[in-house]
Amino acid sequence: MKKRVLSGIRATGRLHLGNYLGAIKGMLALQDDPDYETLYMVADLHTLTTPYSVEELRKNRREIIIDYLAAGLDPEKSILFQQAANPHHAEFAFYLSSVVTIAKMQHLPTFKDKVKQYPQHSTMALLNYPILMSADILIYKASDVPVGIDQEPHLEVAREIARRMNQDFETDFPEPRTFKTTGEYVPSLIGEGKMSKSVEGSYINLTDDLDTIKAKLAKAPTDSGKGKIGQMSSGVVSLLTFVELFEGKERRKVYEAAYEHEGIRYGDLKTELAEAIYQELRPIQEKRKEFEENPEKVDRIIQEGNEKAQGLAKITVTEVRKKMGLL
Repeated sequence: MKKRVLSGIRATGRLHLGNYLGAIKGMLALQDDPDYETLYMVADLHTLTTPYSVEELRKNRREIIIDYLAAGLDPEKSILFQQAANPHHAEFAFYLSSVVTIAKMQHLPTFKDKVKQYPQHSTMALLNYPILMSADILIYKASDVPVGIDQEPHLEVAREIARRMNQDFETDFPEPRTFKTTGEYVPSLIGEGKMSKSVEGSYINLTDDLDTIKAKLAKAPTDSGKGKIGQMSSGVVSLLTFVELFEGKERRKVYEAAYEHEGIRYGDLKTELAEAIYQELRPIQEKRKEFEENPEKVDRIIQEGNEKAQGLAKITVTEVRKKMGLL
């Protein structure tokens, strides 16, 4: 029996290298593995948990599907859908919330971090984010979830909810596991934290051309270029991480050796790195143009994916309604 996998990306902007390395590469690997059944969504409901633009959300719900397709996700192999197009997710999240305490949600480090980031937007939607994420996973009885390290606390919530539902209502939810990818934590270009759409200057979009990539890398902070490896600035460590991701471990070792001897010329490193990143992104960008020129095909893929996801979700929701005494 195939294992079922679910993953999703919030509709807060165009996809960037962090999404590609931290999520999509893992999605592609699973999609082509005959042991897995894969579902990939645009997490547009999750976008409502932090401040957002209505018009940008409308646009991004579609643009991210196109980014998925351009990166290689195949609607013949994976179900690609929009979370908000499936009303069962929000309904199911309410059922799951009945087995989770407020204290548990308030003590999650991810919730505390978001409250600090958006002190004027501490909403119930934000507090319930992990419950909705649990609903996304459990509604399809997914056993594996390719998520970044920062999402692990939320996945633990999903496991706890699965155990409680199984114990209290005799359901059969699997306890979802993390599926790790090589780039599960992609650093910011500014050398602090991870690459994020919410931090200006920290990311490279999948749609950026070579000149734009060069300009963004040019602003990445560096140091004198010479010294002990353990004393490198965080900005340089981030740059060398990208060198390893796009040019390989051996190339990183060359730069580390140079750092301890003759020194690194950061202008040359950044130019070379920009070329390497662009070479990986160019086929994605070319494929994206094909889908942009065929909007009817994109509409059909979205509609078919939404319908398939709704069909699967309805089975679980009906089962749980019966188990909880609502049918």
